[in-house]
Amino acid sequence: MGMSGAYGPSDDRESIATIHAAIDAGITYLDTGDFYGMGHNELLLRDALKGRRDKVLIGVKFGAQRGPDGAFGGYDGRPQAVKSFLAYSLTRLGTDHVDLYQPARVDPKVPIEDTVGAIGDLIKAGYVRHVGLSEANAATVARAHKVHPVAALQIEYSVMARGIENEILPAMRKLGVGIVPYGVLCRGLLTGAVTARPSAPGDSRLRQPRFDPENLPRNLALVEKFAALAREFGATPSQLALAWVLARGGDIVPLLGTRQRAKLAEGLKALDIALTPADLRRIEETVPAGAVAGARYGAHEMQVLDSEQRVSA
Repeated sequence: MGMSGAYGPSDDRESIATIHAAIDAGITYLDTGDFYGMGHNELLLRDALKGRRDKVLIGVKFGAQRGPDGAFGGYDGRPQAVKSFLAYSLTRLGTDHVDLYQPARVDPKVPIEDTVGAIGDLIKAGYVRHVGLSEANAATVARAHKVHPVAALQIEYSVMARGIENEILPAMRKLGVGIVPYGVLCRGLLTGAVTARPSAPGDSRLRQPRFDPENLPRNLALVEKFAALAREFGATPSQLALAWVLARGGDIVPLLGTRQRAKLAEGLKALDIALTPADLRRIEETVPAGAVAGARYGAHEMQVLDSEQRVSA
């Protein structure tokens, strides 16, 4: 996502070089969305994967509607729309199939059974390999799972965003659904590199409460404590944040949302950090659940996020 304008301008050449470096390092899963840069990200992947498509799995999120100005206009999970979205994605990606296909958000106007049923049809036809969901609550995943097995749930999860631990994570483990966390570095906060509110035009963090002027100082104070702890481990804050998520279980495959080869190399070193239960407790005491100031998204989006609706499976 970051390679297609979400955090301000990016360099396509460096993005492609970073994707190549990721594949060379053994990363086998690439995550995109058909609305990232209004198709730019899929075209970028097409160029990056020439001669390399068989080395990776591609996950595509779909359904988000955007205007020419980039503004979001809701989500569309209708079966006919699902199939239309995929037709365009396959063309932009230059591939004959997508490995994981998932609505970016649950469309409240369309039963999840209908949306997932359409993906099931695409699987039968050979255009898709697996069903995924994104930001869905436990009950929604359970309903979808009855229509077609759900392979993975993509959802925000980090030491600064631990809302899935009470209900969603246990329910996914009961169903055998993997977790693909995004926002593992809390949109850059946990890198330690953010010292002020972002100012780049188009930076999506300008709409996120954790970066609001009244919340950011409190969050930066938490990050400062976390960075001090990371130094004790001989790691950067990014590495410790990734290592914490990796330590939550083998069914969790975090996304490393970087745009640069140097940051990729830094992040991969998290694989060398072995955290004990005592280490995990120290990290969680340093950044307690609920200590972060501000919600994950603005008030409107929090109200429409299926994952934030407290409904038991």
